[in-house]
Amino acid sequence: MRTVFAKKGDVERKWYLVDANNAVLGRLAVKIANCLRGKNKPIFTPNTDTGDFIVVVNAEKVKLTGRKLDNKVYYRHSGYPGGIKSETARERMNKAPETILADAVWGMLPKGRLGRAMIKKLKVYRGPEHPHEAQKPEILTV
Repeated sequence: MRTVFAKKGDVERKWYLVDANNAVLGRLAVKIANCLRGKNKPIFTPNTDTGDFIVVVNAEKVKLTGRKLDNKVYYRHSGYPGGIKSETARERMNKAPETILADAVWGMLPKGRLGRAMIKKLKVYRGPEHPHEAQKPEILTV
């Protein structure tokens, strides 16, 4: 018996639609990250992008448990002295709720060239509409 390693041409990519309405952020991000990586497929290979495309709608309705809306802080730095900026999850949810989910998923993907290729297959939208109807995405239950 031989181990089969997936190559780029061997992968059949599907499109999945995820509704984030009333979903807990971390639990949703784990499911999405596993599908983006391809861990739900029998041909999963850690060093190859075997994942599927994920379209997430209603990102503004995702839930954070406990007091995370006020206590969770997102930081970024410009690279200059004194250039650190911070915002709470509530501020980010009001400004750009798509980034909260995308950042949570990015933290669960491998860093480097492979992870950057995987995160490009994630499409997150604030409301219930999305422009990917032509791909006929299947509904993925969370």
